[in-house]
Amino acid sequence: MVAHRPVMVTEVLEWLRPRAGGCYLDGTVGEGGHAEAILEASAPTGRLIGFDRDPHALAIARERLAGYGARCLLTHGDYREIDDRLPDLGIEAVDGILLDLGISSLQLDQPERGFSFRADGPLDMRFDPSQGMTAADLVARCSEEELERWLREYGEERWARRIARAIVRQREREPVLTTQQLVSVIERAVPPPARYGRIHPATRTFQALRIVVNRELDELGETLERLVARLAACGRLCVLTYHSLEDRIVKHRFRALAAAARGGAEPGLTVLTKRPLRPALDEVEANPRARSAKLRVIERGGGQG
Repeated sequence: MVAHRPVMVTEVLEWLRPRAGGCYLDGTVGEGGHAEAILEASAPTGRLIGFDRDPHALAIARERLAGYGARCLLTHGDYREIDDRLPDLGIEAVDGILLDLGISSLQLDQPERGFSFRADGPLDMRFDPSQGMTAADLVARCSEEELERWLREYGEERWARRIARAIVRQREREPVLTTQQLVSVIERAVPPPARYGRIHPATRTFQALRIVVNRELDELGETLERLVARLAACGRLCVLTYHSLEDRIVKHRFRALAAAARGGAEPGLTVLTKRPLRPALDEVEANPRARSAKLRVIERGGGQG
């Protein structure tokens, strides 16, 4: 097994500030790269709780992090369930939280998961294969208007109407069940110049469907508020995003939370990143999937000192 590369791990450690004796939450533990770095930085007594919706990724993380013993607790679940999950573990507050909202290399590199438009596989796209509708189900059941709205809002797709219409016409002839079937529909729907642009013409459609299938933006702002409420004094929430929709939600919710906390009786909140942090050039060169990453940080009860 080749260990995956966690994105912006140096910056995450710098801003999360893990220390011995601290307790940290990785809400999207994935294959365990960030979690391992946090456990190393908080040795010998720091603890980490990790959630993930993807059982395949979680199995890899369990193997990777087995040597940390009781310092590391991994559980199959959704970080949006924090208000139920943490009290069940006997934990009320943590010293730091990390959310990495990107899709993992593991998911992209397994054609049978249906996330990649570069290899053929079933049109699935579920983070948790045991729950919810697949992308094929959505494509088969949604109206043309719904599909167009999703592509426009979640994919920021210029050719949303043309692609939505083409998908509906194709499914009237035969079901769209595989990734390459969908890619072919998209390529025929967009104008010739769009087929050979800087990004693959299916990129935005696949992003939009993945977001809908996994409800990635559902309650994100509200969940950030609940996560911040679980921070101990001087605890920090670090969020890595990979597209403008997520980043916009994080930016505006962090600002709103900090503004609401000013003058209140509770410890204040400070947004530590006026602008999002970006990966260094050498990281992008070594790991192109990091190029769109943005890191934002908010702290409870203090400034950067």
